[in-house]
Amino acid sequence: MERGQFPKGFLWGASTSAHQVEGGLRNDWTEWEKQNAEQLAQEAERRFGHLPIWSDIKTQAQNPQNYISGRACDHYNRYEEDFDIAQSLGHTAHRFSIEWSRIEPREGEFDEKEIEHYRNVVRALRARGMEPFVTLWHWTQPTWIADIGGWENKKTVEYFLRFVEKIADAYKNDVTHFIVLNEPNIYTAFGFITGSHPPGIKNIFKAKNVYLNLRAVQKGSYKVIHNGNPRAQVGIANSFMYFEEKNGLFFNTWIKNVVEYFWNFWFLNKIKNDLDFIGCNYYSRYLIGLGNKMVKTGDTSDLGWEIFPKGIYCILKHLGKYKKPLYVTENGIADAQDKQRRNFIEEHLFWTHKAIREGVDVRGYFHWSLLDNFEFPEVRGFWPRFGLVEVDYETMKRNIRPSAHTYAKICKTNTIDLTF
Repeated sequence: MERGQFPKGFLWGASTSAHQVEGGLRNDWTEWEKQNAEQLAQEAERRFGHLPIWSDIKTQAQNPQNYISGRACDHYNRYEEDFDIAQSLGHTAHRFSIEWSRIEPREGEFDEKEIEHYRNVVRALRARGMEPFVTLWHWTQPTWIADIGGWENKKTVEYFLRFVEKIADAYKNDVTHFIVLNEPNIYTAFGFITGSHPPGIKNIFKAKNVYLNLRAVQKGSYKVIHNGNPRAQVGIANSFMYFEEKNGLFFNTWIKNVVEYFWNFWFLNKIKNDLDFIGCNYYSRYLIGLGNKMVKTGDTSDLGWEIFPKGIYCILKHLGKYKKPLYVTENGIADAQDKQRRNFIEEHLFWTHKAIREGVDVRGYFHWSLLDNFEFPEVRGFWPRFGLVEVDYETMKRNIRPSAHTYAKICKTNTIDLTF
């Protein structure tokens, strides 16, 4: 078996976000969940009934409690236990988010106990030899921000930059890597165009304003963080999708190019001078255009997403043109039976390694996710299972999945099988 070596110092880890794992939160999403859980349960068959696993998930998906994040994985209280697991699996980095609603539950009132909590999280990671990557915004806001219109209101930009300044100052001696925004394209599209997750609005003009305000936040945060810590590395984690036209029709090629630009690269092009690194969140390929599908498709995940490992190579090659360090900040699969995750990891890392061999500056890989969690894009709830570690939501017991050990071997040897 031929194995390929990753660069010395390459970072291996997994990602989480506060709302999806911590539990015990009160923010704009928790309030929206309570108001919409019944409707989401009633719509479950329409949304998920086409999936091959529908019979397995039907009871859970049609239960309103599935759509209430509640105590999630209780990671807020169990983070040391979870980091012990990550350390045992050879992880050398971990991505997590700081929950704004904990830090500033009311306008202008900063909770020093919560600031200390996240400082302890960072110290727990460093004590286990893991580099912290801190996400400052992973879609949630304090309720008082929602009350003034959230990201539709330019005042939110000002408030968020104040929050960023507070965090950057508090952790300037503890954190090097800050990810300001997570997937502004997903948040804006689902929250303000399709209306399928909070705040549940369908208005393209409001979506445009939100996108522009998020752009202003990324640029402003870059300056704020560097003013207090010139050594900091400031980036973004954006959702990148590999697009292909369904067939060779000229119109399909044209529309594919337009959609690809606006989804993958428009936002990035506007902020590229305010980034030290780019985080790539990649999951799947999307076929686009008119006519019948002429492209052969592969296996799918529990969510029905096509498994297309080569797509990560194509995205990374394109991102290499920005001449910035790259990190794969999310890449994973919903696979409750853990039948496909091993191959998913190995094949995506094969293509990541190929991009590196061809000169792309990729410096780390974070699998999504360390734990099973509350899947909140379009509020799917607890039934999709993305974790390297299975969580029993009744007992909160953790169980390391077999695929996690496959990934651990890669992490510990810094190599990947090249015989695919």
